[in-house]
Amino acid sequence: MKKMSVADAAEFFGVSREAIHNRIRRGSLQSVVEDGVKMVIVDESAKRAAQQQTKRAQKTNSSNDERYYKLLESQNAKLQERIEKLENETRSLREQKEQMLIEERNKIEAIYKEKDEQLKNILHTLSTKFMLGAPLESEEPEALEAEISVEEEEVASEIVSLKKYLKTQEFSKKKQEKIKKRFEKAAKKDDERVIIIGKKFYLDILKYDYHDLVK
Repeated sequence: MKKMSVADAAEFFGVSREAIHNRIRRGSLQSVVEDGVKMVIVDESAKRAAQQQTKRAQKTNSSNDERYYKLLESQNAKLQERIEKLENETRSLREQKEQMLIEERNKIEAIYKEKDEQLKNILHTLSTKFMLGAPLESEEPEALEAEISVEEEEVASEIVSLKKYLKTQEFSKKKQEKIKKRFEKAAKKDDERVIIIGKKFYLDILKYDYHDLVK
C-alpha cells in the first residue's frame, strides 16, 4: 500500500487528475490528508481495478466508435443514393426542357412559314388586281366604280363596275335585275368577260362584247 499525491496517482493510473478526484468521491479510491495535502492510498488491487475499468471504458469507446462509423457509412450510402436520384431527375428535366424548346421552335417556324405563304397569296392577289386595273375592295364605293383605262397586249381596256354601267344605260329596275342574273350565270360558267372582285362584277367594255348579257 502506497500513498501518493493526486498528480502522481493520475500518472500511476494513466488518467487525469479530475478522474482521480471523481474516484475518490465515488469511494473507489481512498485518500487521506497529510499536512494539508490530499494523499491517495494506492495498492495493487486498486491498480488492477483501475486497469480493468480502463479496459472496459476503452472497449465501450471502441464499440461506440464502431457503431458511429457504421452509422456514418449508412448515412453516406443514403446520401449518395439521393444524389444519384437527384442527378437523374435533373438530367430528365433538362432533356424535357430541351425537347420543349425544340417543339416550340418548330411551331414558331411553322407559323412563320404559314404567314409567309399567306403574305405571298395576298401580294399575288393585289398584283393581279392591279394588273386587271380594277380597284381594291377596301376602297370607297366611288373609287371602286371609277373607270380605269389600261393597255394590255396592245388592246385598249376600260373597266367599269356593272352597277355603274347599268346606271349609265338607264335600264329599268326589272331589266337591271335580269342583267345581274345573266352576269351571275356567266360568272358560274367562268366567262372571262366577267371580272369579279369581292362580291362585285366588273366589265371591260372596250375589250369584250357584252351584247348577249345586256340585251
